[in-house]
Amino acid sequence: MNLRTSVLLIFLMAFSTGVLTAQQIQMPQASPAASISQKIGLTDVKVDYSRPSVKGRKIFGTLVPYGEVWRTGANSSTKITFSTDVILEGNKVPAGTYALYTIPGKKDWTFILSNNLELWGAIGYMDDKDVVRFTVPSKKSPEAYETMEISFNDMTDSGASLNLHWEKTAVGFKIETEVEPVVMNQIQEMVIDQNTENPGLLYQAASYYYSIDKDMEQAHEWIEKSVEADPKYWTMHLKAKIEEKLGMKDEAIASAQLSSEMAKEAKNMDYVGLNERLIKAIK
Repeated sequence: MNLRTSVLLIFLMAFSTGVLTAQQIQMPQASPAASISQKIGLTDVKVDYSRPSVKGRKIFGTLVPYGEVWRTGANSSTKITFSTDVILEGNKVPAGTYALYTIPGKKDWTFILSNNLELWGAIGYMDDKDVVRFTVPSKKSPEAYETMEISFNDMTDSGASLNLHWEKTAVGFKIETEVEPVVMNQIQEMVIDQNTENPGLLYQAASYYYSIDKDMEQAHEWIEKSVEADPKYWTMHLKAKIEEKLGMKDEAIASAQLSSEMAKEAKNMDYVGLNERLIKAIK
């Protein structure tokens, strides 16, 4: 065998090995990856996890032992990300991404946020990387969940709960975010300090004051300027609601009627209904 033939054989063997290595059979994952995101107040919260299924097995207390650190899912550890600082069950947590571990128990669970994002599951877990730990009660779910599910529920303007369901176990924790100081700072800077004439900003400021029941006189001043500059059926509707809260019944009815007429012209029957119900409530 000459040198040229030897080189050609070596090349063909290397090429064949590369092709075999590159070929893989695509199959469904036993615990498929999932991602869930939620805007809570002004904060973006995201959870990345893998979703195992029961498949006829006994889960908590057997497959997932009580009293031991669990990855809170399958495969690598579950990750949770906060775009701003948050409060979890009364514990302050800085913005960032954390591994979300749990210690399941018969009556309560301990949730752990760790700075170590590199582990496969909980293998090698050390508590010196913990950012926070807190314990919450668990309960029996009224329905069985074949596949583990993480969801956001009980939404408010500044908070929500993160809930985990699997098998017949339900557990979760409260997430609180800072909203009012942030919004009030923006109103101070963009509306009050600049003495703005922008109808959109005036509407937003009046709407927020109305939503938190703060200084209705100021809210009314802003919404009047907004509708004078650029009347819309939705801004006129807010004006009616503020006037109703101030006890200005006649003015509120007149504003609601005008808003209804504008909404009919715009073919927005939702706002027509809102105004009709408001007028009925005022009368």
